[in-house]
Amino acid sequence: MDAREQGRRPWWNEIGQRLPRSPGWSRTSLSAATIAVGLALECCRGASGQVPATLNGPPVQVQPYVAEPGVPLITINPGTVNAFSGVDGGDGSGTEGGGDGTGDSGGGTSGSSTALDTLLAQSWGGTAISNAEELGVNPSALAATCVVESGCQNVAGSGTIAGAFQMSAATYTAMINQALANDPSLASEITPGLAGQMDPATESIAAAEYLMQGAEALQSAGISDPTVLDTRAYYNFGPTNGVALAMANPSETVAAAMPNVSAATLAANGITPGETVGQWQAAVSAKIGNAAGQSVLSG
Repeated sequence: MDAREQGRRPWWNEIGQRLPRSPGWSRTSLSAATIAVGLALECCRGASGQVPATLNGPPVQVQPYVAEPGVPLITINPGTVNAFSGVDGGDGSGTEGGGDGTGDSGGGTSGSSTALDTLLAQSWGGTAISNAEELGVNPSALAATCVVESGCQNVAGSGTIAGAFQMSAATYTAMINQALANDPSLASEITPGLAGQMDPATESIAAAEYLMQGAEALQSAGISDPTVLDTRAYYNFGPTNGVALAMANPSETVAAAMPNVSAATLAANGITPGETVGQWQAAVSAKIGNAAGQSVLSG
């Protein structure tokens, strides 16, 4: 090493090896290269720290410079309505069923309905819907019940029958107790005692429990997916008569399908002598609209 080299720091690479000096290579050029490498590494670190973003709306469409022959160019317009929405019956507009004597109503759906709109218009409607869902009952089934029974108005009935869902004191007590046994968390939502019968939100729990029991009884009788129309007689005339009417042939008279129900009771429920099961079903469907063919049990 000559005198010019003495006192100068050796050149080292990053793994500790001495680098040969090349002609024209200076400390200035090395510093510039070092800065460039540092900037590149900083850019890489910045790139690796990027956070994935969630797209809002349709993805950005890549337009090719040269279109492939025979392939049309499709343009996505944000906000375009899906023309095929609702075709799977998800809006509650499924095939309506009803007891036809075959032991199967043909299945139903769960969703919106005109009856549900009536229930939602009540100050307690939202709570009643939550109660139905908590018990596994389609809210439209609960709504249809209060529409038929009272127009969703909290009114007194005859004898011990009262409330928006017009339940007798005995049935109300049995159903509210069973519902609370099935789901103790509902206890914080009720008005205790028979006073709850005149509290629509509380009575909705008992009514939903009764509808669920009715649907399960019909399933045991052979109706795989009981509809609101199927369970209407169960709610109105009790378990035995309810199953009998749901399984009856539409051409059979209501009186013949439920022989233990008196003519006076039938008349009190608006059923005329000689009225057939099919006629009765049509009258009920006219009152509850598109909820008639919906399933009672949700999910």
